[in-house]
Amino acid sequence: MTTFDSTKRSLPELLKDITTGKIQLPDFQRGWVWDDDHVQSLLVSIARSFPVGAVMLMETGGEVRFETRPVEGIDPDKVTKSPDQLILDGQQRLTSLTQAVGLDTPVNTRTSKGKPIKRHYYFDIRTALEGEDRLEDAVIAVDEHRQTRKNFGRDVDIDLSTRQLECEQLYFPCDKLLSPNDWAGDLFKYNKDEIGTYFQFQEKVISAFSAYQLPVIELKKETSKEAVCLVFEKVNTGGVQLSVFELITASYAAEGYNLRDDWFGSDIRKVASRKARFEAHELLRDVQSTDLLQAITLLHTRERKLDDLRAGKTGKQVRPVSAKRASVLDLPLEAYRRWADAVERGFIEASYFLKGECFYSRRELPYATQLVPLAAVMTLLGKRWREPRIHAKLSRWFWSGVLGELYGGAVETRIALDLEELMNWFEDDAELPRTVIDASFDPTRLESLRSRNSAAYKGINVLILREGAEDFFWKGDIQYLDNQGVELDIHHIFPRAWCQAQGLSYRVYDSIINKTPISARTNRMIGGDAPSAYLARLQGHQQVQLDDGAMNAILEGHRIPAETLRADDFDAFYQQRKRRLLEIIEKAMGKKSLVGSDEGGDVVEDALIQ
Repeated sequence: MTTFDSTKRSLPELLKDITTGKIQLPDFQRGWVWDDDHVQSLLVSIARSFPVGAVMLMETGGEVRFETRPVEGIDPDKVTKSPDQLILDGQQRLTSLTQAVGLDTPVNTRTSKGKPIKRHYYFDIRTALEGEDRLEDAVIAVDEHRQTRKNFGRDVDIDLSTRQLECEQLYFPCDKLLSPNDWAGDLFKYNKDEIGTYFQFQEKVISAFSAYQLPVIELKKETSKEAVCLVFEKVNTGGVQLSVFELITASYAAEGYNLRDDWFGSDIRKVASRKARFEAHELLRDVQSTDLLQAITLLHTRERKLDDLRAGKTGKQVRPVSAKRASVLDLPLEAYRRWADAVERGFIEASYFLKGECFYSRRELPYATQLVPLAAVMTLLGKRWREPRIHAKLSRWFWSGVLGELYGGAVETRIALDLEELMNWFEDDAELPRTVIDASFDPTRLESLRSRNSAAYKGINVLILREGAEDFFWKGDIQYLDNQGVELDIHHIFPRAWCQAQGLSYRVYDSIINKTPISARTNRMIGGDAPSAYLARLQGHQQVQLDDGAMNAILEGHRIPAETLRADDFDAFYQQRKRRLLEIIEKAMGKKSLVGSDEGGDVVEDALIQ
């Protein structure tokens, strides 16, 4: 038995059914996203009778019972609550045509750069009659007041704010393309000498819209929910590709569960937003729906693997722990419902752990991807992660991933391995996770770390902070000041201007070895002077008054060798601070840096030669 029919339906018929609500959207569908350029291009294609692609609709009333909503721009209170068909493919095209042609309200679209705008669309009748190749120039967009402006918005360029102005200037509104008679009557009233021109336009353009046929594939209501979801995924692989979240939302919707409501919340259905709960925690502000799904998938597939092992299965019979896209798309609704709240708490526990490691701001986190296995582990551990033995291992694993720079790029395989191997390591000291084994830090990496977007750069900066580094001027450690809203940044210890005057290469003076977090006020006081000069100025400031011992203690908190800094000896400073940074890196990773990678004293001399 066939599950679909192929047919053609006229554009006026489709738009009428959409505006009356006979055709609606399944509620899981993403919003309308086409911009102004796409809308204008679509109008030109219809005017030239070009094909714009098939539409796929599904009959309602069968096994699949999606929640529904009207196409954007249509008042849900003014249409039927029981649509006959739902749009599975073609939403962007049908919504664009509905708003531009089927409704007289302005189209809520956006510019190519994403700025929200309101537009009405017109055909310049004279330009449209110059030939098919001029139709693209004939379509114009005006603002919600039916005007265009120039001179930075001060002067009106085109004014179509009344029917009389439209008729006098021969601009035909696209929202009258399917019902042009009233406009033609007004043209006879205001500009009857152009009636002949209008009839030519009617024959060439208006008739193209009224006669336009769209190919339609209609899924029958007997189609199974599995088939509907599969079809939905397949037909949405082009254009603006659907995310994993949107595809799973479609799958769950077929089972009567609204995943979009669970994540975004719904005032109408009185569902609280899980996303909003994440955003209440600074470190979780950027957690995505796909992060939550991936963490749940890890736990579901781990549980499944353990079931296989308990059942005596071996080899390929044992299904693996996975965080890959295909596994996430296969996540059963039952598993989502079972794990979602627990994993949410796991993410929150992960944020507490990160605060303990001295991460307080989302921008400081080296890898968002490392949050996923961390949250999954926290879900399984519960409060146990605070036990000293487990916490030490968790910290070592985390810093190995950061300083070994192992969580950039595609990390689905590592995520799955880390979950399994961490849980094993907590029970058996000999079972080191792959991430801890793989992680290494080459001392020469310190010389190339210049970008604050680098994971290792962020990590080393936080390692300095968690040693209790204080500001050179303001009273208090850097993180304490940061929490109070004091303007902070990472600045040069030997100022850039001084380094350039000495002929040092930026490759040397711009590395993290010559940088540390201090306040903006301190940085301004440092200026471009030699350290010996700015330290004396800072210590002697009437609001500071620090002796050498007190200032040296602050410098040591930043792992800055005070003696070489006061002597303006950049070469000695560079080598000594490099070793001190390596000490805190090795401490965090629980292993020595790569042996034989550097430790020569010629770095600065080589840079001077270059």
